[in-house]
Amino acid sequence: MRIQSRAVNLIQWAARLGLLIMILSSFLPPPPRAILGETHTVETMRPQVCVHTRLIDEVDEWKIAQSLQYVREMGAATIVEFFPWAYVESSRDQYNWASVDRIVRHTENQGLRVIARLGIVPEWARPIDQEHTSTQNTLTPEFYADFAEFAAEFASRYAGIIDEFIIWNEPNLAFEWGFQAVDPLRYVELLQTVYPAVKRANPNAVVMAAPLAPTLEPRGSPNGLNDLLYLEALYENGAADYFDALAIHTYGFTRPADDPPSAETLNFRRAELLRAIMIRYGDTDTPAYITETGWNDSPRWANAVSPPQRIAETIRGYEIAESWDWLESMCVWVFRFPAPTFNYPDYFTLVNVDFQRKPIYYALRSYARGLAQSETLWLPPPVE
Repeated sequence: MRIQSRAVNLIQWAARLGLLIMILSSFLPPPPRAILGETHTVETMRPQVCVHTRLIDEVDEWKIAQSLQYVREMGAATIVEFFPWAYVESSRDQYNWASVDRIVRHTENQGLRVIARLGIVPEWARPIDQEHTSTQNTLTPEFYADFAEFAAEFASRYAGIIDEFIIWNEPNLAFEWGFQAVDPLRYVELLQTVYPAVKRANPNAVVMAAPLAPTLEPRGSPNGLNDLLYLEALYENGAADYFDALAIHTYGFTRPADDPPSAETLNFRRAELLRAIMIRYGDTDTPAYITETGWNDSPRWANAVSPPQRIAETIRGYEIAESWDWLESMCVWVFRFPAPTFNYPDYFTLVNVDFQRKPIYYALRSYARGLAQSETLWLPPPVE
């Protein structure tokens, strides 16, 4: 009986505490809202500088506005942003564009160009498999037309505002196919379905073949396939007619930006090997976009470098890329996360969750805006 009485008292106390919190919260000011001000333009000497943002999962609109203001002030003219199919068409043929619209409003206000990466399968479009559990990346051929319809609706709605589209992400990894077997032909078939649909919706659209994950996985691996082998297979299966540009992921890991390209090495200049494959198959006029790149400065990750090294190699990477006349943009992963991961990915960011800009942000700002070396590359400007 005494235990039961204590339990009742605890429940009553919790209910009173909850009521008190509700009353107090009613007196708190609402969270700040983002108000669009004057329209801006990006001041940059190097329009190739680009960053990959992660804005779609932001709860507060003011954080989207703040992030994009910092992107503009850094001198990056372009962002890559992920727009999940599942967020827009959670029910079949019912579109909710609110999450995309608010990002687009602020990118327009800041004068930024947007490359849209499309992916993530809504639950209704995932196959029912009694043997395997489908994931948010499980896209099977019977739903290719549905994905193409979404991509076309996106291209039509934002035509003239967003004209560049990445179709899927790292299809040479099993994880990115919902742990289905990696098959380049299946991705070619996806491009064959999506490409004409997007082009009908927006004839000026630039459709990009998905960036491949840098990996040395051999044929037959359950995890994925070497990116060089996968790209060759795309060309062998007729993919060239179904993309206008190739997206590339290339990371430095622990190697310097100048480290020469090698088929057995994962480094920044591996991008040159992908370009060499394009040339070998006669695709010389098709440009490429590096949509993810960079170095990590985590103190606890084996593939990381020190913070000063990260700054130096990132700037050197951009200097090398200046000579690649086939490259349209080079986008650093990642500008900022909506929340901390509490792991090494946090050390890819340029800006912390609390909007503290890191030294590498100021280094890229100096590079992009053509500021003199004497203005100190990786320190914030003095307070006026």
